[in-house]
Amino acid sequence: MTPSATLALAATAGTSRLVLAAVLAIAVIVLLITWARLHPFLSLTLGSLLVAWIGGIGLTDGVASFTKGVGATVASVGVLIALGAMFGRLLADSGGADQLVDTIVGRASPQALPWAMALVGALIGLPMFFEIGLVLLIPVVLLVARRAELPLMRVGLPALAGLSVMHGLVPPHPGPLVAVAALKADLGVTLGLGVLIAVPSVVLAGPLLSRWVARWVPVGVPDRLIAAIGGTSTRPIRRPGFGVTLATVLLPVVLMLGKAVVDIAGQAAQPVAAVFDLVGTPVVALLLAVLVALQTFGRGAGMDRARIAASLEASLPPIAGILLIVGAGGGFKQTLVDTGIGPVLADAIAGSRVSPLVLAWVVAVLIRLATGSATVATVTASGILAPLAATLSAAHTSLLALSIGAGSLFLSHVNDAGFWLVKEYFGLTVGETLRSWSVMESVISVIGLVLVLAVSLVV
Repeated sequence: MTPSATLALAATAGTSRLVLAAVLAIAVIVLLITWARLHPFLSLTLGSLLVAWIGGIGLTDGVASFTKGVGATVASVGVLIALGAMFGRLLADSGGADQLVDTIVGRASPQALPWAMALVGALIGLPMFFEIGLVLLIPVVLLVARRAELPLMRVGLPALAGLSVMHGLVPPHPGPLVAVAALKADLGVTLGLGVLIAVPSVVLAGPLLSRWVARWVPVGVPDRLIAAIGGTSTRPIRRPGFGVTLATVLLPVVLMLGKAVVDIAGQAAQPVAAVFDLVGTPVVALLLAVLVALQTFGRGAGMDRARIAASLEASLPPIAGILLIVGAGGGFKQTLVDTGIGPVLADAIAGSRVSPLVLAWVVAVLIRLATGSATVATVTASGILAPLAATLSAAHTSLLALSIGAGSLFLSHVNDAGFWLVKEYFGLTVGETLRSWSVMESVISVIGLVLVLAVSLVV
């Protein structure tokens, strides 16, 4: 055998080992989460060590790679998640969320209520995690459906669509933030394109789809659910006004989008570029939003310093699990990178005729179906696809992140905590939940992919 043939054989063997390492690690992570019921943090940690061992860098270097990835991810994303949690808690505790809901729903006719509920879900979902937004909206959904004498799905599904789309596609939610960080995408561009794709996704999967779902799942609001929400939560002394609340909610979005616009404008925007470079940075934008919320939501609702402090303190424990999962996902990504599998995957993808955006969506869908977690699907898929992002333009890198986000929402079923939350809160059977919630999630996912592909043709 010639020296060149020997080198080629060795290279092939090395490539095969790296591919095997990635495939086995992903399979082990999925099995540990679904079969062994192990926490995703531990599953991702063990999967990272397996990649290091089979990939040839050894366990010692594997641990170093993993901890490096965890640190970098928590540093870039963890602060944003913490600030977002504080902001969302202040919005809820001050009554600002109630003010948004009551104002929008109170001005809508019965025919416009599904559209109003979609808007409510999107606005509440913008600064809040899905589970928190769902718990907050359930009483409103049930009472509006009963008062307007509308089928539960006509009111509930649009609200769920607004929450879910924001959760999967629009920063500063953990999933989109992780994808942005892993792929090194521009946050402002991703936010702008995410909102552009989110609006028609909410419309199609919410008010329009609910017309058919209300026929498939013709349920009303059970009396037992109305009785369960009869006692409302403690109200603040006074609620902040609608205009003030809406402006505060949109503040970080406007600042980050403003930075993206200034960056695109280039030289023409030089006088204000320095300002937006600072205030449009995600950490600064969210920090400013929290500081403003202390006044508009805290003081504006008559909350004293002790109550504001308690609200901020209560916002952090619920996100501990999310931070650990996100950090471990970053560690898994870094371990994959350090084994050298990145170039191998990039070359394989580059030689494929499948669009990278479609491939990213498929990878996220498969992990979502297996694990039931949109966050785990986004974290893992972003790590796998990260090497490819370096070959794409800034806009297409952002679209890659959005494609992963859309795939992470596909077909929520019995291994997803969100599935059971919707089932129990809406008083549905498993079959009714599959025909409503699961169908809606799949529609959002497919529409998201189609819109991502459409936008990719013009940017």
